[in-house]
Amino acid sequence: MTVAPSRWLSALRELGLVAVLFLIYKVGRLAANGHVSEAFSNARAVWDLEHRLHLPGELSFQHRLLTWHWLVEVANSYYAYVHFPATIACLIWLYVYRPAHYRWTRNILVLLTGTALLVHFVMPLAPPRMLTDTGMLDLGRLYGPAVYGAPETDQLSNQYAAMPSLHVGWAVVVAVALIAATSGRWRGLWLAHPVVTLLVVVGTGNHYWLDAIAAVGLLGVAYWVVRAQYPVAVRVPELVGVGAVPRQRVLPVEEPALRG
Repeated sequence: MTVAPSRWLSALRELGLVAVLFLIYKVGRLAANGHVSEAFSNARAVWDLEHRLHLPGELSFQHRLLTWHWLVEVANSYYAYVHFPATIACLIWLYVYRPAHYRWTRNILVLLTGTALLVHFVMPLAPPRMLTDTGMLDLGRLYGPAVYGAPETDQLSNQYAAMPSLHVGWAVVVAVALIAATSGRWRGLWLAHPVVTLLVVVGTGNHYWLDAIAAVGLLGVAYWVVRAQYPVAVRVPELVGVGAVPRQRVLPVEEPALRG
């Protein structure tokens, strides 16, 4: 199958757009770094709030995970190696086979990530693995593979940006996109990706339960904003009689929807 030059140019533009957005995101995360005392103060507030809300404790969940050391390594690997590749693979597949769903999903990811970056500026937050006085452990550092270095020397990421959890947010976007874009009987199994991601990020000490809740809340807003762009009007000619001048009829173009 021969790919038209215009298709290649479109793909290169999309690749460039994604690369620029990723660079902005990384620079923004680094610019939001440096608020260590505020990040730890917010962490204690989130920890206490979760207890008042009677949410499951991250510490007890991590202790259960530690009873299977092999599972700890699997969880660490999932955290380290699945997040970006799964999202990129989903976008590539959608771009090639489901272009309308690709544009919809790309816009959702841009809105979610941009909003998350603003939250990182406003509310720096140390992850649970840094609250060593609570008994939480950094399982990535202890068992590997480790994603982060020492916070004071890490120049590649902002480790005080726990809320919202983009691991969870992006995983939900991937699952929703693939469920919407496919029609197989078992497509609902894509929901396993965000569920496993949630358990992994909490069990390894990288996020609080509230980080995931915040991500889903922002994602709901992003879907509402993107949904507001539909339907859009497309004008098509409609003949009103023999020899008559064509007039325009407006047809709605709906957003990508779940297939029944």
